[in-house]
Amino acid sequence: MDKIQAGIAALGVIGPGIGVGIATAAAASAIGRNPESAGAVRGVFIIGAAFAEGLGVLAIVLGILSLVL
Repeated sequence: MDKIQAGIAALGVIGPGIGVGIATAAAASAIGRNPESAGAVRGVFIIGAAFAEGLGVLAIVLGILSLVL
């Protein structure tokens, strides 16, 4: 029962995973509709994906820290 907080913290990876998937679909759709703006769309997508993945890494680190401390 003392490791349940690590499992709950690890569930925080689900949100960023879904968010990156939705963002990828939106970026692909935007590039498909307007290929001339591919560079701008790609740049914004990469920045957004990096922030979302940062939240996922933070959730994993909190889960590991809750096991250690």
